[in-house]
Amino acid sequence: MTTVIPERTAVRAGRIPTVVRLLVLATFVVILNETIMMNALPRLMGSLRITEQAAQWVSTAFMLTMAAVIPVTGWFLHRVSTRRAYGTAMAVFVVGTAVAAAAPTFGVLLIGRVVQASGTAVMMPLLMTTLMSVVPEQDRGRVMGTVTLSMSVAPALGPAVSGLILQFGSWRLLFVVVLPIAAVVGVLGLRKVENVGEPEISAIDWPSVVLAALGFGGLVYGLSLFGGIGGMAGLGGGFVLGGVVAIAIFVARQRKLQRGGAPLLDLRVFRHRTFSLSLVLLTVGFLAMLGSMILLPLYLQNLRALSALQTGLLVMPGGLAMGLLGPAVGKVFDRFGAGPLVLPGAAGTVLALAGLAQVSPTMPYWQVLGLHTLLMVSLAATFTPVFTLGLGALPPHLYSHGSSMLGTLQQVAAAFGTALVVTVMSARARQLVADGVAAVPAQISGMRLAFGVAAALALLTVFVAMKLPRRTVAG
Repeated sequence: MTTVIPERTAVRAGRIPTVVRLLVLATFVVILNETIMMNALPRLMGSLRITEQAAQWVSTAFMLTMAAVIPVTGWFLHRVSTRRAYGTAMAVFVVGTAVAAAAPTFGVLLIGRVVQASGTAVMMPLLMTTLMSVVPEQDRGRVMGTVTLSMSVAPALGPAVSGLILQFGSWRLLFVVVLPIAAVVGVLGLRKVENVGEPEISAIDWPSVVLAALGFGGLVYGLSLFGGIGGMAGLGGGFVLGGVVAIAIFVARQRKLQRGGAPLLDLRVFRHRTFSLSLVLLTVGFLAMLGSMILLPLYLQNLRALSALQTGLLVMPGGLAMGLLGPAVGKVFDRFGAGPLVLPGAAGTVLALAGLAQVSPTMPYWQVLGLHTLLMVSLAATFTPVFTLGLGALPPHLYSHGSSMLGTLQQVAAAFGTALVVTVMSARARQLVADGVAAVPAQISGMRLAFGVAAALALLTVFVAMKLPRRTVAG
């Protein structure tokens, strides 16, 4: 997709283009479904008579599909118009939601989730690419703050939203509620969204598609097995190794195809230092966010005996604060640059995770709420400027490839974060139980160590933040 902006699509400084508003709304709806099933697993297990290991696949299959499909979106967005990409993504998502809502068996439910994820995988890069094409550079921070609502807050709010909906019915209600909303957003978008740029006809390299699916999909699946239940670490290690090998072959093939100008995923984005640094910071940030999202419900429900609804309400203020602060953070970035935001945000992330590493059976709930809110606010201060700096450092013809790379590694980070914290927690708890420690203190100790490891990793973001420029440096 080129970045020649039609006269009707060009916007005045200070205004958010209609096309971006609609894409933000649509992306929020579809990304919300990535985590919306987390609180529904017990209901799902009882309704379809499946094990906990099988039930985890409703989330694993979604992440797996996203990781496999997103690398193809760079090519897809170059080849089709904005309206066609939008219409295709929303139609696929609506079909997947309908299949999941009516699924008579667990197998059909998984098919619905895979179809849902295929549509979601297109929306994220489409939103980012369109934003970079139509928004003037001086307004990108403010508009990117709005985008934070869909890219980061939606998965954070998923468990809270599902906790509320599940009070009124079965797990199917999660899809029944989303279905008409997605359909209306899709139809409205097709009426209002205008094309940005002109499609470029190009052939697709099918071996690259297969390698991307095997590599990124295998890596995410292997990491998910590390975080699973039932001693699947050995099998997970095999899939991770196979995924890494496939990704290595994929990278070699893309480097070869770049000489002909038609790679599936253009790796020349890594020649731009600011983009590479931003990618590292965002990946570690998503790892920390998803790691805390899996640990906190385990702590609050398994060790503090809160219900799914109570857990959702406790973590909801943090997600809401993240979304509400997005536009304000963007305005600060537009005026002062990344300096007052990224480094304090990275430091706040470390402090919040270090605070959560002190969890205990009696930690006051207000303290848990405060630490989680600090984490979400700190990530909000980080994500918006770093997204803007990273993509802004690329030339326009690499926008779609850069956003695809960000989306792909976001899924890998989500799987890695989940696998890491659960593996660390479980290993520590098992060791202490074997040494004669009671189950609850052993689990608490495991959670403390897991949060501590996440905090140690988050320290990397502080060092990366020091190296980022205050403003976009293209090239």
